[in-house]
Amino acid sequence: MDQIRTSPQPKLKFPPADLTGKHVLVTGGSGSFGQAFVRHVLASSAPERLIIFSRDEQKQFDMQHDLPVKTHPSLRYFIGDVRDRERLQMAMRGVDYVVHAAALKHVPAAEYNPFECIQTNVHGAENVVRAALDVGVKKVIALSTDKAANPVNLYGASKLAADKIFVAANHLSGKSGTRFAIVRYGNVLGSRGSVVPFFRRLIDKGAKSLPVTDPSMTRFTITLREGVQFVLSSLAMMRGGEIFVPKIPSVRLSELVEALAPGIPIDLVGVRPGEKLHEVLITEDEARTTVDLADRYVVEPAIHLYEYTSMSDAGYPKVPAGFCYRSDANADRLDVKAAKALLQQEGYLAKPALEKQRQ
Repeated sequence: MDQIRTSPQPKLKFPPADLTGKHVLVTGGSGSFGQAFVRHVLASSAPERLIIFSRDEQKQFDMQHDLPVKTHPSLRYFIGDVRDRERLQMAMRGVDYVVHAAALKHVPAAEYNPFECIQTNVHGAENVVRAALDVGVKKVIALSTDKAANPVNLYGASKLAADKIFVAANHLSGKSGTRFAIVRYGNVLGSRGSVVPFFRRLIDKGAKSLPVTDPSMTRFTITLREGVQFVLSSLAMMRGGEIFVPKIPSVRLSELVEALAPGIPIDLVGVRPGEKLHEVLITEDEARTTVDLADRYVVEPAIHLYEYTSMSDAGYPKVPAGFCYRSDANADRLDVKAAKALLQQEGYLAKPALEKQRQ
């Protein structure tokens, strides 16, 4: 029976990595996740260097106004593309940890521009691995997506390929070399391209209805803040080759819309090309090597030709045979009340004056 939440997600049970005195690089550092990560790290620790590596000069320019080096002397702003291995090597010199967040993420754009998607998401992942190995980075943790599990679009397929690259990279680094791991989670509430900011903009402009693909569509959901905390927590506990999956709730699109703008009509526009009705975070095949760690699942490497001790040896149970972590079958689900509480927490609920005007 579903356990329908009436409040947002609980806190993580495992502590984050302490980045005080460390040298850290974030690819895609001027994106939604990258900026949230940088702000969180600056507020919670004292890194020696925190390098924002991205190719968008305008985003970096804007970010430097909000987070100037004069105020935050640990920050370094590097213009660079993950397609450029030499630039990555230069940026990673002396770096302890790399958080790889750079990617082309929009499903329709990837379908229409497949070569560009592969260049960034697949070859870019290979470049990150090679550069990290060349300069002796200690740990690399890469951001993945629920669309990488049983992919039906090029974006998901490219991220699955990247996941495989990062897992296999542990075999290239030897006993005491660089360790690589992955975090995989669902839609990030409030990130660029997320449906919530899109709906919010339409509502604020006085929209009388919202375009909805399918009201029965379900998605896993996590906030930017929770995503950052999960990455830092997984960075601390990674041993190499794991895919860390947080236990997060699902939400039905119709209930998300009702929480955001109660009573607003919807226009059915249909599922976009390459889009799933429901998402998967762990497949049945991956379940064979998956361990349950209370606040997360860990898909452990099936092949590990390096020193690796399963977390099940520490007493954590493996998931049952046939287990599949799907958004529509997730027992942890947000109802309208819980979705509203989450939207309120993140500042996305309608202002009373605007809501009254819409009505």
